[in-house]
Amino acid sequence: MRETESTNRFAVAALGVVCALLLSGCETTRNWLQGRPAAEPDEVILGAPETNSYIDELFKLTSGDPATQAEIFADARAAAQLTPDPSTKLRYALVLATPGHSGSNELEAQSLFRELLARTELMTSGEIALANIHLREVEARLVLGAETRRLRSENLRNASSEEAAVAQRIASIEAENRQLRRSLSEAEDKLEAITSIELSIREQTENGE
Repeated sequence: MRETESTNRFAVAALGVVCALLLSGCETTRNWLQGRPAAEPDEVILGAPETNSYIDELFKLTSGDPATQAEIFADARAAAQLTPDPSTKLRYALVLATPGHSGSNELEAQSLFRELLARTELMTSGEIALANIHLREVEARLVLGAETRRLRSENLRNASSEEAAVAQRIASIEAENRQLRRSLSEAEDKLEAITSIELSIREQTENGE
């Protein structure tokens, strides 16, 4: 079951990357068919990891056990702190954005992605695509999480209101019952007094005869 969930999480991330690459390929093909010159290949950025290295690590992160996940997270965080360049920050942001491990932090990942995409001069096209795709995914999850919390809070408020209404109704019924019992007791006392008076009158009448 764990392997299936991990594989599904990785598949979602990988599918986004594949879609970006396919869209890029479609643009190149369309330019060729329309006779437009193809875009110049991206300038090679020295020291920048290949896109596959990020994807491979995400697979290890989603499919690994807690110890492996903790090791990947600690290594990515240390690299981003000790040598904070676009590649190490992107790696750390991707780890933070990946759900299912103790170090996952969507808000921090969102902040890092936005910071990276604000200055993409030292990023490859693959890195930019990864950052864009995962930023959208993180923002969608944040919106979904906020909506879930809102609905849960609303349901709790509604439930509390219903409970309060029921409690108020019960209290009202109990008060009515207490009033009815008092009225019944008073009526019984009056009836007993009337009966006693009638008996007294009857006895006096009989004695007079």
